[in-house]
Amino acid sequence: MTRERWGSKLGVILAVAGSAVGLGNFLRFPGIAARNGGGAFMIPYFISFLLLGLPLMWIEWTIGRFGGGFEHSTAPGIFQTMWRKNRFIKYFGVIGIFGPVIIFSYYTYIESWLLGYSLYAVTGKYTACTDQIQMTEFLKGYQGLVSNEHFTNLGPAYIFFLITFLVNIVIVGFGVSRGIERFCKWALPLLLLIAALLVIRVLTLGTPDPAYPERSISNGLGFLWNPDWSELRKGKVWLEAAGQIFFTLSCGFGVILTYASYLRRQDDVALSGLSAAAANEMTEVVIGGSLVIPAAFVFLGQAGIQKVAGQNIFDLGFVTMPLVLQEMAFGQMFGFLWFFLLFVAGVTSSISLAMPAIAFLEDEFNLSRREACVMFGVVTFILCQPAIFFYGNGVLDEMDFWGTSVCLVVFATIEAVLFGWVFGMERAWTELHVGSDIRIPKIYRYIIKYVTPVFLMTILTIWFWQKWKDAILMTQIREEHPENVPFILITRVGLLGLFAFLALMVWIVWKRRPEKQEEIAI
Repeated sequence: MTRERWGSKLGVILAVAGSAVGLGNFLRFPGIAARNGGGAFMIPYFISFLLLGLPLMWIEWTIGRFGGGFEHSTAPGIFQTMWRKNRFIKYFGVIGIFGPVIIFSYYTYIESWLLGYSLYAVTGKYTACTDQIQMTEFLKGYQGLVSNEHFTNLGPAYIFFLITFLVNIVIVGFGVSRGIERFCKWALPLLLLIAALLVIRVLTLGTPDPAYPERSISNGLGFLWNPDWSELRKGKVWLEAAGQIFFTLSCGFGVILTYASYLRRQDDVALSGLSAAAANEMTEVVIGGSLVIPAAFVFLGQAGIQKVAGQNIFDLGFVTMPLVLQEMAFGQMFGFLWFFLLFVAGVTSSISLAMPAIAFLEDEFNLSRREACVMFGVVTFILCQPAIFFYGNGVLDEMDFWGTSVCLVVFATIEAVLFGWVFGMERAWTELHVGSDIRIPKIYRYIIKYVTPVFLMTILTIWFWQKWKDAILMTQIREEHPENVPFILITRVGLLGLFAFLALMVWIVWKRRPEKQEEIAI
């Protein structure tokens, strides 16, 4: 069976950029920045991008293309080709399949909210909600947490979930070039066009309310770009900035490895990685930062926006922005554009999350794309159900914690050490520049080998020191929501079982087909 390839250099850049451009750019970034002091957050954010995000992008693009030369598109096979003498390294690669599967299983549900809200914006279903409390009740009703005049059951949300889930499976079912690349080639330009229209509308809002003269667009932008230097002494600001860089660039998920594995040997990963990272940062900082925060600042002020962001990271997008937009002329149209923008961004990310597991089934079990998609669809559809029906019991939050907060950092640390120390920096630097049109500054040899791994290990150490005990023992949950403990425990058992099952599949593959002596494809 002929191995799939990307159709064009632009196509793969747009696909990787699409993987990165998602809900994190327009929902998570504004909320994280607002609750961490605005401008004070941006300094560690850019430092994390230069010392963590960009090196990891190059690492993943390089080892992904390298593994693709051996016809491996996922971390277990790629890691094994990089460290053949270690029989256990492939099992660490299981994290690169497990994490995306878990995230896909709840991400598509959140993504489906956006499709529903797009329709509700056009039809004016939530226009009767005129304050934060009423809009929050609308959201809770949609999520099935309460029964109110807007929703009496979870039926509408589940219908939108089914549509969203099917859209994702159909796109990946068409393959790399005919499915993902083709979709991202029109989705990314459309996304940027809608975002630009919304930014222009926000930046042209009228003069502030005379009762609150400080609530202006210029002050909203100033809140994001004028740092309070005293905030930089807080370790939490630095940790959340690093976490946002991880989340927004899709580093540490195993997704970029899979995308890069479909490159040809002479395809440029240095320039492509830089271009994809730059496209994402432009979307997040320039567009995302000029949209939600200034708009919310005009209506809520600095204290208000920080309060909302501190309560729930998604409230700015699902509660505040609808209220802001419906105050404008043609509010229903702008409300639709806002939620449809988020839906398209969500799809470009979620289809990438599906790829590691599908590629693993194709590469290691010789399944066809259709067979792999059907198997993936059945498994993840089942995994989605607890996140949907027990959302109010903390199941989705638990899946998010292990899928992102833990797996993401652990996997990225393994990649960095494997690339710079096991594979060897001399060999890694040469591999990175194969077919490259640019030369990466030599300082990055030392950043990739020393700074990035130390940065990652520091994050892991701080997390284990500060939170591991409370997280494992569920201290906060036991104090605030003891009724959720059984649901959390069952979720953990299920996640552990899934990880063990994936590890068993890896063991079966290598037991059935002993690793052969391979030569790099030229």
